[in-house]
Amino acid sequence: MKTMRMKVIRAASRAAVVSALVCTLPACDERSETTAHHQEHHNKIVVTNPQIMDVVLTEQYVCQIRSQRHIDVRAIEGGYLEAIPIQEGQAVNQGDLMFKIAPILYQAKLDSELAEAELMRIKLVNTEQLYQKNVVAKPEVDMAKAELAQAEARVNMTRAELNFASIKAPFAGIVDRLHMQQGSLVGEGDILTTLSDNTTMWVYFNVPEARYLEYMADEKQDDEKQQVELVLADGNKFPQEGKITAIEAQFNNETGNIPFRADFPNPDRLLRHGQTGNILINRTVREATVIPQRSTFEVLDKRYVFVVAPDDVVHQLEIVVLHETDDIFVIQGGLAATDKIVLEGVRQVRDGDVVEYEVLKPEDALAQRKFHAE
Repeated sequence: MKTMRMKVIRAASRAAVVSALVCTLPACDERSETTAHHQEHHNKIVVTNPQIMDVVLTEQYVCQIRSQRHIDVRAIEGGYLEAIPIQEGQAVNQGDLMFKIAPILYQAKLDSELAEAELMRIKLVNTEQLYQKNVVAKPEVDMAKAELAQAEARVNMTRAELNFASIKAPFAGIVDRLHMQQGSLVGEGDILTTLSDNTTMWVYFNVPEARYLEYMADEKQDDEKQQVELVLADGNKFPQEGKITAIEAQFNNETGNIPFRADFPNPDRLLRHGQTGNILINRTVREATVIPQRSTFEVLDKRYVFVVAPDDVVHQLEIVVLHETDDIFVIQGGLAATDKIVLEGVRQVRDGDVVEYEVLKPEDALAQRKFHAE
């Protein structure tokens, strides 16, 4: 009897050892992992719904800032630069004297033409007196009048050429660097300085073809789409709003872009010709489908979300992101406002899992824009 009891004990011990060995097999680990996995689901899974809302999108473009009028001031006539009554960087008004050139030949030429005109005037007076005395015929008088008119025309032309020696500002603007100094000998066409009219600035930026088509479609619906903002090199916004006023006629075939121009008032003359900055264009997308970025994940350059079906089974769904802003994605369809997507715990679920979850309102989910996509 005692021997039989010892055999039973030995058999029980061997069974315990076999049971322990069996529990170390992968099947046992899978059961443990599955149990832990479902516990994580119960503790961490939070779902929300996509939200249908109007979204303001901001698009940014590098830009070049130009004066609406920026010209080279050139010498029309040659001569010595007699006076420069302006300074570099000075603001001038229309008609202000900028340069005075002492011409070498035109003053003498004007004196000669004035003398010739006076001679023709005396000749006309004498001819008229002779005509009154019937000494000469009427055609002689007419000839004298024509010669006087011709001489006076030459005087006016020479005086105009002489006046070109006084170079005046054609419009109000800011004087750039002086290329010549007082006393320099200048020739016809030499650049003396440049003049910039900075009351309104022209800002040029390149827009991709797809955005151009969107802009043209929006422009027909709302004129406010033309309003833009300008960010300067220091990161601050220019205080004045601009307006898109021109689009060039053709695309650049190499870049696929087309130049736009926005006009900005510049009352304080803060902007100068040649500056750079960034244009901001704000536009509203109506009834867009919006989801938080952190509810998505990426696999091989494609983006997905986990959708919870009515039977609490998780399914992986590919989405197409149209725009990204403020830690949210604007997506192209595929989701309805009633769909449930996994917001928190994206890394803990897999396609086909049955999950327990908590629901967070979409407005609360979008208000917590501090986490990015996993």
